[in-house]
Amino acid sequence: MSKSLPKDFIYGGATAAYQAEGAVHTDGKGPVAWDKYLAENYWYTAEPASDFYHMYPVDLELCEQFGINGIRISIAWSRIFPAGYGEVNPKGVDFYHRLFAECHKRHVEPFVTLHHFDTPEALHSAGDFLNRETIDHFVEYAKFCFREFKEVNYWTTFNEIGPIGDGQYLVGKFPPGIRYDLAKVFQSHHNMMTAHAKAVLAYKKGGYTGEIGVVHALPTKYPYDPENPADVRAADLEDIIHNRFILDATYLGHYSDHTMEGVRHILEANGGTLDLRKEDFEVLTAAKDLNDFLGINYYMSDWMRAYDGETEITHNATGAKGGSVYRIKGVGQREFDVDVPRTDWDWMIWPQGLYDQIMRVIHDYPNYKKIYITENGLGYKDEFVDDTVYDDARIDYIRQHLNVLSDAIRDGANVKGYFLWSLMDVFSWSNGYEKRYGLFYVDFETQKRYPKKSAYWYKKVAETGVIE
Repeated sequence: MSKSLPKDFIYGGATAAYQAEGAVHTDGKGPVAWDKYLAENYWYTAEPASDFYHMYPVDLELCEQFGINGIRISIAWSRIFPAGYGEVNPKGVDFYHRLFAECHKRHVEPFVTLHHFDTPEALHSAGDFLNRETIDHFVEYAKFCFREFKEVNYWTTFNEIGPIGDGQYLVGKFPPGIRYDLAKVFQSHHNMMTAHAKAVLAYKKGGYTGEIGVVHALPTKYPYDPENPADVRAADLEDIIHNRFILDATYLGHYSDHTMEGVRHILEANGGTLDLRKEDFEVLTAAKDLNDFLGINYYMSDWMRAYDGETEITHNATGAKGGSVYRIKGVGQREFDVDVPRTDWDWMIWPQGLYDQIMRVIHDYPNYKKIYITENGLGYKDEFVDDTVYDDARIDYIRQHLNVLSDAIRDGANVKGYFLWSLMDVFSWSNGYEKRYGLFYVDFETQKRYPKKSAYWYKKVAETGVIE
């Protein structure tokens, strides 16, 4: 029997400035750390990506044609402030006004993110959010955007604070490419959450009529053997690193005793200390009930096993299935050999994990208000045939995740929308262009768009509210 979604549900597509816009040095845009890092470490760049900077009218017309009534967009901080602060770049400001006007013309609600992995280079090279001055510059940038772009009704401060700390300081796949520094991971999480709270307070103080929230990536962690206490502990510690520490900061305004016990254990095993200040917690506490929504990005779950060796992480960037290794000293190791389908990039496809994560939020953080699924989708090596892609695997993936959303809503969760990652094919941070997620296939040579089979399927769901 088919399941359904509420009448006022948002059927969205997600993008991010650096992954879609291209035009990385156009019209006064300042550099970001990724520009140099990609050139030195990977086999591709973000130029021209999907050329959203010039092609956005085409993409928004496709949204209107295919029933997509919401779009996640991020503002490139360095388009507004090329150095992260100081002089404003008027051409960058004008671009986003035109973009938001086109969204409204096409009846597509923009959900706008202030920071999606792209701190301006001048601030990034000075320590990014480990440097507390970056917090202040971010808040000033946020205040400028709130004042300037009053046509925006939905603001997100940060996209995926967890994967930023993970990518920059644990796995080392993001600039500055530091590996296995757990103290920096937690400090980055904490400082970015402090910046989030300050921006939320500024928005509420400004008396704006829109809504503001944050987007967290929440991969669900399961013990490999639920009967083995050591595996249960490994899953719990991994959850603290990626989920609970950040959720506590968002909705409790402090870190629970359980969370801090886990953090201390992890730092004892790996070294390092944290700088957690009284004034940070005052800000976090003041903001904890003011988040209008939580965005959840969900792609996968992980199965954790006890492990007492040294840390070793191998990132699978090319889609060579089975190429991933993930073991953290004092925490545990991810087991990939479980009876669960996985992508070529070793991402475990487990829709139940999304349901479980939503239920955890509503039970542990009842002040959450409402949830949007702000990213979910299947990265695939699409085959382009007959001017389209017959992406039945993607349709099946989306269907399964929408079904568990329907279940979560039935069971009391206030979920108001779903944004497929991604609207069109985009550049993928540490995977380049082979890994495609879009509803619309992009020929990166010609920049022509082609609807995939999934786009027609998604359109039908958006029109009927029924998950076919």
